[in-house]
Parts: sequence; C-alpha cells; structure tokens
Amino acid sequence: MQFHNQRQYKEPDMALTLYAHPFSSYCQKVLVALYENGTPFEFRMLSPDEPENTERLAEIWPFRRFPVLVEDGRAVCESSVIIEHLVLYHPGPVPLLPEDPRAALEVRFMDRFFDLYISTPQQKFVLDRLRPEDSRDPFGVEEAGRMFDTAYQWLDDKMRDRKWAAGDSFTLADCAAAPALFYADWTYPIDPSFTHVHNYRKRLLQRPSFARAVDEARPYRPLFPLGAPDRD
Repeated sequence: MQFHNQRQYKEPDMALTLYAHPFSSYCQKVLVALYENGTPFEFRMLSPDEPENTERLAEIWPFRRFPVLVEDGRAVCESSVIIEHLVLYHPGPVPLLPEDPRAALEVRFMDRFFDLYISTPQQKFVLDRLRPEDSRDPFGVEEAGRMFDTAYQWLDDKMRDRKWAAGDSFTLADCAAAPALFYADWTYPIDPSFTHVHNYRKRLLQRPSFARAVDEARPYRPLFPLGAPDRD
C-alpha cells in the first residue's frame, strides 16, 4: 500500500484515527464505509472548539484537506483511497469493493461519477456563496447547473434497473453517492421527473450507516451557506 504521506505520527489510542467533520460530504462518505462494517476508530473533530486537532491535521497533511485516516503512524488521504484502504486492511461483512476486477471497475467508475459530476458542481454553488458578493462567479455557477442537469439525467437512466449504484450490492460507489445526492438536492433540487434518482436517494437515506451519518450532522445544518431545507 502506497500512503500519501510517509512521515511518522503517533496516535496513542486506537489503531484507526479519523480526522474529519460530520457535516462534510467527503467525511460522511468515509463514515458510511466505517459504519457499514462496524470498524472501530477514533474520531478527531475538526472544529474551532478543538484547535489541537486542526493543528495536528496540518502536520499530517499540509494541504489541510479532510478526511484523513491515520493508522500505525501513517496517513491515508482522499476519501476513495481511505475506503480502499479499509477494504484491504479492515474487511468486514459488507464487501465494499468486489473481488472480480471487472465488477470493481464499475464500482470505481461510479464512485468517480458521484465525486466529479455531483459533488464538484455542488461545491461550486456552496463556495461561490461563501465568496464576497463582488467576487462571485455567476458564469461558473451557471455552468455547474448545466453539469447537474446532465448528471441527473444520466443517473436517472443508469438507475432505471439498479438498486445500488453499481448493481445489486452496496459498495464504495454508494458511500460516495449518499452524501453527494443528499447535499446536491439541497443545492440544485433534483427534478421530480427523475424518479429513479429520487428513489435511489430515498434508499440511501434509509441505509442505517448513512442515516447515522445524517443524524450526527444535524446539529451543524445552520452552517450550510445556501440554507438547509426543513426536510431529510
């Protein structure tokens, strides 16, 4: 396994330590994977109330992006890589990545779809709102909206005969899809005509692992800059 950061760090308590925030979509993606298999870990909250964790994150990963998983003194970065690490070193009853390489390729593709074509435009809307009004990018937001339109249509066709993102089994791709579609519908509502997407989103919200992540994030909904809707 090639880790992103080769420096050594001592995490004294549990073998797995996750630096994250429960309201972050990419953190939720990893939390779903951990909860699916009941994998024990220590959660290090990244917030102004616990600055020591933010300082530690900066030492571990100078880009300060999260989540970051630390195991045996080594940092594993980026949500998809973290989940693949869990599949390799902490497998559980739910195989989040198929052993068959062809089936695994479809899972990885769908994982990238949700990160690149759902989460990316969603973040464009959010980050634009956080900018000073005179520095906003209306063209970029409009472009992100067009990407949403294309992605929702494509996904609706794809989910016509699928229960989960890559077929009949819950996988890495669904870990990515759950927070991506959750926040995307808040940001750029999914048209009611996309019934397959809506039904898939409902199944994800009913999955115990994601329902837990959603509940843990409820106290932070006022942080959503576009205004969190009174639903979900």
